[in-house]
Amino acid sequence: MTINAFGAHASHLSLEPMTITRRPPGEDDVQISIDYCGVCHSDLHQVRSEWAGTLYPCVPGHEIVGRVTAVGGHVSKFKVGDLVGVGCIVDSCKHCHECSDDQENYCDHMVGTYNGLTHDAPGHTLGGYAEQIVVDERYVLRISHPQAQLAAVAPLLCAGITTYSPLRHWHAGPGKKVGIVGIGGLGHMGIKLAHAMGAHVVAFTTSESKRDAAKALGADEVVVSKNADEMAKHLQSLDLIVNTVAAPHDLDAFLSLLKRDGTMTLVGAPATNHPSPNAFNLIMKRRSLAGSMIGGIRETQEMLDFCAEHNIVSDIELIRADEINTAYERMLKGDVKYRFVIDNATLAR
Repeated sequence: MTINAFGAHASHLSLEPMTITRRPPGEDDVQISIDYCGVCHSDLHQVRSEWAGTLYPCVPGHEIVGRVTAVGGHVSKFKVGDLVGVGCIVDSCKHCHECSDDQENYCDHMVGTYNGLTHDAPGHTLGGYAEQIVVDERYVLRISHPQAQLAAVAPLLCAGITTYSPLRHWHAGPGKKVGIVGIGGLGHMGIKLAHAMGAHVVAFTTSESKRDAAKALGADEVVVSKNADEMAKHLQSLDLIVNTVAAPHDLDAFLSLLKRDGTMTLVGAPATNHPSPNAFNLIMKRRSLAGSMIGGIRETQEMLDFCAEHNIVSDIELIRADEINTAYERMLKGDVKYRFVIDNATLAR
């Protein structure tokens, strides 16, 4: 099946219209007509080869919402017409400890929704900046938000689960003081989710202009991290920090805000490494510096259901497919509140 898509043929080239081929649905497959696809900062990193190993042509997109148009003979969870989503994973080995524990995201053989090796042409996966996609039913998710929210649901498939997973893992909730560093595509979801979980949420930003916005998202307190006095008021007070910033910065400034046994987990993925933190900042209070990435399929479904129950979606700007290059440049400048989403109907031509 040949369909319309948007992608890049090389790291130095802009994204452009192209046609790609999808396999026909196999016995375990679900074919999905894509309505919306979120635009993630990792799309930009991958397209421009800021992360190693980009395969071209590169069709990004792993925040996919659409309708089932066909199912294979062995599919039992979905039927034609169902509203579904696809996140960052479309395959894994299915038999390692991680897969057995519903943590496919940590499987050594996890296949990403784009730029992952596959038997399908052209030899690697092509993502959601396209009209349709075909995915094994194990990696398809059910969407229960109302129709009017579907575009804003798309970023939950990456930004939502990327922040939900560490909040759940480190038990954010009533009685816990949680810091969210950065108020962007990831950070604004972290604030919403931590607030809905019942935690006391402290948002950290470098920009005074984001103070009111952070409070509107659900932050109980907002700290401008450039202000030493504001930072000092929170020394040794936080149970958990979810650091969403995707640029190298001083981690020690935030580690000092953790209580004894507190954890800061990194979810932002910078193109170059952070400066190494001071070991004594960890040792003296038994603090932990950790990392976290998306979540397995079961946890992603849990997140989607939680968000539907609490009426949580991403704050988005809907764009046409042919506006994607401009959107990338705006994203680099932080000129979006807080996530771009492609209206995939605009791919038809």
